[in-house]
This record gives sequence, C-alpha cells and structure tokens, in this order.
Amino acid sequence: MIAIEDSEKSKNCDVYTTNLNKTHCSFGKNIVTYRKYQSIKTMNQFSLLPEHKQKLLFTARKTLDHYLKLSTNIKLHFAEEELNSHSGAFVSLHNEKELRGCIGRFVSKIPLFELVQEMAIAAATEDTRFNPVEYAELKNIRIEISVLSPLKQINSLSELTIGKHGIYIKKGHFTGTLLPQVATENNWDKQKFVEYCAAYKAQIGKDGWKNAELFTYEAIVFEE
Repeated sequence: MIAIEDSEKSKNCDVYTTNLNKTHCSFGKNIVTYRKYQSIKTMNQFSLLPEHKQKLLFTARKTLDHYLKLSTNIKLHFAEEELNSHSGAFVSLHNEKELRGCIGRFVSKIPLFELVQEMAIAAATEDTRFNPVEYAELKNIRIEISVLSPLKQINSLSELTIGKHGIYIKKGHFTGTLLPQVATENNWDKQKFVEYCAAYKAQIGKDGWKNAELFTYEAIVFEE
C-alpha cells in the first residue's frame, strides 16, 4: 500500500479487481479485468430521469440502512428499463467532505439497481483505506452515484474532455482510473489529470501514460 499526502487529495478512487469485474478503490498496484459487453449503451443512448436518480439513491440508502443494521441485503424490484440496464457504476460515500468509501464496476451482468446495492455495501465495508462504516455513522453519510458508459480507447489527450470524461490507464498489469468529477473538483487540466492518474493510481510514474493504453468513459453523476 502506498500513502499519498492529503495535499494531493489522495482519497480519490482508483481501481483493482480481485474477481471477474468487481473493482475496488485502493492504492498500490492495480489489476483490472475489462470485458466488452455489446448490450451496454453509450451515454448518447442512455439517460436517467430525475426520478430514476432518486430511486437509485433511495436504493443505496435503504440497502445501507438494512445491511449495516442486520448484515443482510434487502430485496428490491424496479420495472423501469433504465434501472435494469447493465451499466457500470461507482458508489462513493462521504462524511462531511471526507471520502469514506468508493467502489464500483465498469461493466455488470446484473441490473443497475442491484449493482448499486452491491457497490454501496462494498463501499461501506470493503474499501481497505478506511474503517468500515458503522450504522451510527450512516446519518452523516452522503451518497454519490456515478453511472458509467463503456470504456473507449483514445490515441491522444485531444480526445479527452475535462468535466466530461473519466480516465482509465492500462500498462501491462498496472492500471488506474479517476472519475470525471475528480478533474473539475481539483481544477486540473488534461495534463495534470492524466499525470496524477498515471503516477498515483496506475503507479507507472507521471510520464508513464505516454506509452500506456488510454481509455475514456463518461458518467452520469448525482448525489443526495
């Protein structure tokens, strides 16, 4: 594990995988399995209405309340096509301005609302950078959800748009990602965004991105 100074906002999400497509936020060397599923729509084809976002936030909140109290998941059902899509998603948990957990998947074989349930529980209990979230703390937790498009490989930074795209870097077994909102929250330009991801997330040095595979993705981001 590699500690990064708080001044560099070290607790942003990066990714590794321990099984199939489940990805966890952590530091260090990251290995990601990425599989293309043709059934996943692009952001141009996929959107969420305000009521869909509210239902996903409700899902995450209800799931955490039930799981942290009873240690079991809760069964939910939604009929909307959007909530049953096989999109990737990250769930981030914040207490005040401090990140308390962030875990997600780029792709999923289960409905979106079920993925949000799984990632909410994982963010609260499996992010190794933090102590697990306690039930008593839940009232202070703010939930943020990022619903992701598929990864798209790019050849130059000219194809990266700050505020629109997240970045995913792969070089051999070293990988790392930063969600789209990280660049805008830190007022980074493209160079800083990619260099930070390469150095602190993929662990390949700030110039390592220049001979690595680069991918972008979009996200629908919403929070409580």
